[in-house]
Amino acid sequence: MDEQEARFTRLYETYYRNVFGYVVLRVAPQAADDVTNEVFTVAWRKIDEIPERALPWLLAVARNLARQSHGAAGQTRRLVDRMAGLTTDADLHAWDAADHVIARDHALAALRTLSPKEAEAVTLTAWHGLDPADAARVAGCSRATFTVRLHRGRRRLARALGASHDLGAEAPARAPRTRVIQEKP
Repeated sequence: MDEQEARFTRLYETYYRNVFGYVVLRVAPQAADDVTNEVFTVAWRKIDEIPERALPWLLAVARNLARQSHGAAGQTRRLVDRMAGLTTDADLHAWDAADHVIARDHALAALRTLSPKEAEAVTLTAWHGLDPADAARVAGCSRATFTVRLHRGRRRLARALGASHDLGAEAPARAPRTRVIQEKP
């Protein structure tokens, strides 16, 4: 196996799940495999152009392919709707305690209150672990713009979680940001 093949294999094994998780929230479930595979096809063709920190590059390719193949109109709103739909009966049975299910439901409801761009900023940093500079490249905006989106998104998320607590919900008023949305599909 030559160096390029070895690097591609490492990229695929390391990041396939991350890329698929990103794509499945943005396209129809039946198209997620195809779009994810296309991301890695692009990666293979451009293996020498991929930076050392490959995940932001791969997610940017995934974002562009999802837009191209499934239309940009309404795409970001569908992201939030899909995230909200992640709680299924099967998911509920997988939890040991009801408080985890309640916290997740409140977090997803709070996430739905964000604008699509704010939700993307929060998920890129919390779910995918990207720093603001890398996440800005994925989102296709400047770091300053991304930082504003992230700040507003976190602030609105905290307010929404606080409001659900004030209404008598059992979710904590100020849950840690990563706990609120780190649960991966």
